[in-house]
Amino acid sequence: MLLRCHRNKLSVWAVLCILVLLCWLYIFPVYRLPSDKEIVDEVLRQGHVWQKNRTGIDVFRKLLTDCCDPKRMFAVTKQNSPMGKILWYDGEFYHSHTVNNETYSLFVQDTPLQLPLKRCAVVGNGGVLKQSGCGKDIDQADFVMRCNLPPLTKEYTEDVGSRTHLVTANPSIIEKRFQNLLWSRKPFVESMKAYGSSYVYMPAFSMKPGTDPSLRAYYTLSDTSSNLTMLFANPEFLRTVGKFWKGHGIHAKRLSTGLFLVSLALGLCDEVTAYGFWPFSLSLDEQPVSHHYYDNVLPFSGFHAMPEEFIQLWQLHKSGTLRVRVGSCLAKGG
Repeated sequence: MLLRCHRNKLSVWAVLCILVLLCWLYIFPVYRLPSDKEIVDEVLRQGHVWQKNRTGIDVFRKLLTDCCDPKRMFAVTKQNSPMGKILWYDGEFYHSHTVNNETYSLFVQDTPLQLPLKRCAVVGNGGVLKQSGCGKDIDQADFVMRCNLPPLTKEYTEDVGSRTHLVTANPSIIEKRFQNLLWSRKPFVESMKAYGSSYVYMPAFSMKPGTDPSLRAYYTLSDTSSNLTMLFANPEFLRTVGKFWKGHGIHAKRLSTGLFLVSLALGLCDEVTAYGFWPFSLSLDEQPVSHHYYDNVLPFSGFHAMPEEFIQLWQLHKSGTLRVRVGSCLAKGG
């Protein structure tokens, strides 16, 4: 008798659990990312035709302004981060930095960019850029943004261009490629000459381990009278941009540097074209694509959600808000 009663209770609980699960799936349906082949077919259906939507651009810029205020907040400045202000790390919520005499002196006075920017090119590092012939198009933009200190040597310029106005530098690159600038600074200084007199954009206050390498990079450029200007990403801006895209369906521990830059460009520029954003294994002609145009080193699994990011960018492309170039720039109308 007791056993039968216990079984009846279990059955009731099992039914309730199933009903709750079905309700949950109805309200929050399971999202399945399209396969690489499905993405290729979708892009090919769209073709090379793209038409700018001025209204769409203005509406999206207003959305970014309302949530994230990129014009004022994209970099840490003396205006938005005075002495004594607490900068909460956006990647580690339990860490913060209180602006003191040392760090305050490193900040630019105010946003140094001459706004509004006109035609901007945001250049990712995707292998889809190889043999794209996009270098000339990229260099014709009024303002060129690049991700994570990519190589711009002669073998690549035909596809990726040579001009740079802003380039990001992840602190992990300083650690791995330049041994945290603890032994020799010359390789770093020499490699940075490829970016001319651009702005170097570093997330010094995103995660605690990244602060010291970022400050060392600042002092290295300052001590060698470099033409480059260091800008520190404002963690408040990075946090609000992350929340913005999470609300648009991107599920990731952290946005990619590329999406942060596209977001910045959409907030600052009259027209934005993105190059090298293609996180898939197949090209449009269904040939294998390397992860980067200069190597095939894959990112840490589960850290970014680049396919989800591309789908969001492609929706903006289809609406005329953002142009995404994924094929050859030499193709007619491409």
